[in-house]
Order: sequence, then C-alpha cells, then structure tokens
Amino acid sequence: MSQQLISRNADLQKLRTDGFDVHVKGSYLVMRGVPYVNGSKEVLRGTLVSELSLAGDDTIRPSTHVVYFAGEYPCNADGSELTKIRHQSVETHLDRDLTVHHSFSSKPPGGYFDHYEKMTTYAAIISSAARLIDPGATAQTFPVIEAEDEDSAFRYLDTASGRAEIKAVTRKLELKKLSIVGVGGTGSYVLDLTAKTPVKEIHLFDGDRFQQHNAFRSPGSASADELRVLPYKVDYFERIYSKMHRGIVPHAYHLDASNVAQLREMEFVFLCIDKGEAKKLIVGKLEEWGTSFIDVGMGVELTDDALGGVLRVTTSTVQKREHVKEKHRIPFTDGDGNNEYSRNIQIADLNALNAALAVIKWKKLFGFYRDLDREHFTTYTIDGNQLLNEDHA
Repeated sequence: MSQQLISRNADLQKLRTDGFDVHVKGSYLVMRGVPYVNGSKEVLRGTLVSELSLAGDDTIRPSTHVVYFAGEYPCNADGSELTKIRHQSVETHLDRDLTVHHSFSSKPPGGYFDHYEKMTTYAAIISSAARLIDPGATAQTFPVIEAEDEDSAFRYLDTASGRAEIKAVTRKLELKKLSIVGVGGTGSYVLDLTAKTPVKEIHLFDGDRFQQHNAFRSPGSASADELRVLPYKVDYFERIYSKMHRGIVPHAYHLDASNVAQLREMEFVFLCIDKGEAKKLIVGKLEEWGTSFIDVGMGVELTDDALGGVLRVTTSTVQKREHVKEKHRIPFTDGDGNNEYSRNIQIADLNALNAALAVIKWKKLFGFYRDLDREHFTTYTIDGNQLLNEDHA
C-alpha cells in the first residue's frame, strides 16, 4: 500500500525519484537517513516523520507545519543545539515500530504547498550543519526499494522509469509472455535488455551448455567456478537475471516438432538461433498462429586481417509477413564455411548491437518508441557504418 500511495501522488513520487528514502507508515510519511550533527559534533542519521494529509488516496496540502524526528537533538556544526526550529522533545510512539523523540516547527508564510516542499525543507535545515563537517552528507541516499506488489515483474521498483517520468509509456511493454529462442551471443543480450522491461514472463529456450567461449560474447562476467560446472545457458542466465526480474523461465532444451507448441501461448518471440531447419519449423508455426516475431542474424567475414560484415533484424507481424518468403529475409540454411557466424566466431559488441536493434524494433511495435518508418527489415553494415531500413508496413 505504501508504494501504491507514493506512486499515485506526484509530491510523494518526486521525493522518491529525487533519491529520498521515504515510505508511508500508517497515517505518517517517513523519511529515513537524514544526516545531522549531534552534541558531540558527530554526523549521524535520523528519521523525519510528518503526518500525511490525504483525501482518500490523494495527498492534499499538509494540515500542519510541524514534523517529528527520531534521533538525538540536531545541532549546529559547533555542537550547539539547533534552536530555531525547536518545538518540544518528548518520546512519542506514533505507530507500531515508529517512535520519535523530538518535534520541530518552521512555518513559511502561507504554510507548505505539499509534502515534497515540507519534507525537503526540514531535511535541508537539519542537514546543513552535517554538510559543513562532511560535504557528502545528504538525505538523498537513493535506497533500494523492494517491490510490494506480488504481481510486479520486478523484485524491486523500476525507479528509472519514475525518474524519467515515462511510467505510462513503459506500461505498454507489460506483455504476459515473451520468448527468446536461443540465448547465445545475441540472445543473451536480448535477455539483458528485455529483463529491464515489465514483461511478466520471459521464457528462454536453449539446450546448450554455457562454456568458456560463451563468456566472451555474453553480458556480464562469469567466474571460473561457474564455467567449470558447465551449466545450461538458460539456467546460468536465469540465476543472473532472476535477481532483478521475477519471471525468467528457463527451458533447457532445443525446440523441435515435438515441443514447438510451447511457443503458441507467447505474445512475442525473438529468434536468435542459426540452425536453419529448426528456424524454418518455428517460423512456419509462428506465422500459422499469428504470432509476431523478430529474427536476428549476422554474417561476419575475415578479409585482409580485419572483420567486416552485416547485422540483420527481420520483423514479421500480422500486418506484414510476405517479405520473409518473397524476399528471403530469413535464411533457413546453417551457412557455409566462409561465414564467420556459422563457425561460431562472434564478437560481443556486434551481438549487443544486433540485440539492441531488435529490442528497439520490438519496443516500436508496442508503442514505446515512435515508429514513423514502420520498417520490417533492417541491416547494419560494419565497414560503412550504414543502417538501412526496408520492407515498410
């Protein structure tokens, strides 16, 4: 309830967005981690507490200018008490596990406009002496805020969207189920990017083990001990990204005719595999079911002691599919010996770029990004640094 109330009200949300450690306790607004100086000229941290004025679930103008404080009495930098805001010093139990020791009074002309103005004003007054002793002392501690909502895709709040004020736009990505088929070089970066979105479940399909060479073309850093146990790729990445995202679902096997139907309930699919026959089967089924998907790939060649090549992102939606077959936009062969990708030589930055282009297109499809060109086929040529769009819907 605390987080829902904070998210609903602009003044409370701004406190959190600006990095203050705030939460709602009963009928009180609590700000923890406020630095202050005690009588021994030590910099400590206390807690500011204000009554929370509400009309239903909406905050209204604070009904009182007085605040409470839990901690020793705040002092000036020389250890003398901060008398200009003195109100009274009485230990008071406001709520369960909420005890305060002092109250302060500092009323601006006309009172406080909202709870943001009230709490930041008092935090600034109390912290000013602490900053003279420790310039880094601030109440803006940017704490980790765990998600209270059990239905949330994340284990802690997406404060990045809040700070950017794009929560409404981000909600467009709240798909129920998304799949990544193949979590090798490019697929693992697709996971890295989609795990930071509010998709409820991200299903990973890959039957390969995570080996030493994989560590050099995947996000993050695997330890030698992790490599020695040869985990399945999907299990390795599930352990990493489930620290942040609740809905990472590993499937430690390859898709074929016997199990491809598991993709039928997915709202969107990323294909990040280079096995032609398997890809042909999956593409046919996704088209049959009316499922939108993106297929990625890259061809890299070694010529004159330097690498060059092309990255590809092919999009297929209900609105536009014919280009896949008519223009052969998705290769259904395993490649030949001249294709560096077919020999499993991949470069992390190219994998990351290929994944980023694919995820950006996915976000366009769901309205997160503006999509003026509505391209369904994109290539990036390395040596000329060219990005080309074709097959417009």
